[in-house]
Amino acid sequence: KTVLQVDCAIQAAHDGVNRMTKALLEKDGVNWRQKLPPIPTVPVSAQTRWSGPAGGPGANASPVTAQSGEPDQYAAGRERARTLKEEGNELVKKGNHKKAVEKYSESLKLNQECATYTNRALCYLTLKQYKEAVQDCTEALRLDPKNVKALYRRAQALKELKDYKSSIADIKSLLKTEPKNTAALRLLQELNR
Repeated sequence: KTVLQVDCAIQAAHDGVNRMTKALLEKDGVNWRQKLPPIPTVPVSAQTRWSGPAGGPGANASPVTAQSGEPDQYAAGRERARTLKEEGNELVKKGNHKKAVEKYSESLKLNQECATYTNRALCYLTLKQYKEAVQDCTEALRLDPKNVKALYRRAQALKELKDYKSSIADIKSLLKTEPKNTAALRLLQELNR
C-alpha cells in the first residue's frame, strides 16, 4: 500500500495488494480490514520526489503536468483505464461477462475506481464467483463507504455464500442511504424468511 502512495503505476504493488486482500478475506471474512494496524502514509514530498526529473537544480521541481493538473503519465493511464472500463461495459451488454472481467481487471491495474470494482463484481455474481464479488465490493466500499451498488452486490454475494448475517448488515446499511430501494427491500425480505 505504501508503495502505491509513492507511485500508483507499480504493477507488482497492485498485484501484492490484490493477493493480500484475497488471502485476508478468506482468512478473516469481510471485516478483515478492522483487524489490520493503520497503514502508514507517505509524505507528499516523498511522492513528488519520485515523479520529478532526476538530478540538477530542478530535481525538487513539480512533475510536468497536463492541463488537468495530473502528471502526463497518470492522465494517460486514467484515460486508458476509462477506455478499458467502457469496453468491459459493452461486453456486459453482450452477455460476455468473462471477457468483461478481463477488461475491468486491466482497467483496475491502471486506475482503482469504485465503479469499475462494482461492474466487475456484477460479472462475478453472474459467473457465480461469489468470493471474488465480495472482494470487489469490499474494495469499492473502501473507496466509497456508502456506495449503494457495492453494498447491494456484496449482500447478494454474501447471501449466496450463506453468510446471511453479513448480508443483512449490508442491506441495512444500504437502506440508511436509500430507504425506499425496492431491490434492497426485496432482498431483505428474502433474507428474513
